[in-house]
Amino acid sequence: MGPTGRMVVNRTGLTGDWDFEVTFAPPQGRGGVDAVVPNLPDFFTAIQEQLGLKRESTKGPVDVLVIDRIEKPTPD
Repeated sequence: MGPTGRMVVNRTGLTGDWDFEVTFAPPQGRGGVDAVVPNLPDFFTAIQEQLGLKRESTKGPVDVLVIDRIEKPTPD
């Protein structure tokens, strides 16, 4: 899930491989990072300002794997 904390679905319409770099402040309170980095935007502001991508929160179907039960294998 990464820095969004949610499932992200690509609806940009862009195809092919892309290589880009985004500079943003690390999230506070996650992963032991509590320092505020001056002059750096948060992740969502950075992707909009630096890449021109806009995040929209929507509801929709997602693939889920459910494990009902686990057993140790029996010896042969």
